[in-house]
Amino acid sequence: MKKFEIEARKKPGDLKELRKAHVPFSGAPHKHPYDPKKIILVPDPYSSIPFYYEFRSRDISFAEELPSIVNLDGETVKMARIWIKKMSVGLLCSPFLVEDTSNRLKVRDSSFRQ
Repeated sequence: MKKFEIEARKKPGDLKELRKAHVPFSGAPHKHPYDPKKIILVPDPYSSIPFYYEFRSRDISFAEELPSIVNLDGETVKMARIWIKKMSVGLLCSPFLVEDTSNRLKVRDSSFRQ
């Protein structure tokens, strides 16, 4: 996944208005692999349970650079806070393990009967 360079834009004149009309999200920004009009934001890039947000670039009104984070191997990732317009549509993508849980429920139900 390509890294996405965020330009720290000049702060809006009225921060109260920014907070009323936008929601901040923080993470490592990346270019969307298929759509140049979207970005991907990974809140915790070194987590063992990765998830990410996907937003349209046009819904970002303000972006600011945050301190980079470093893993145990010394690799760094740039972080940013982006302000998304309220009522914009974003995606929250989270991996999960596909499995049949019906057998697990039967085992749990029988253990409660003891």
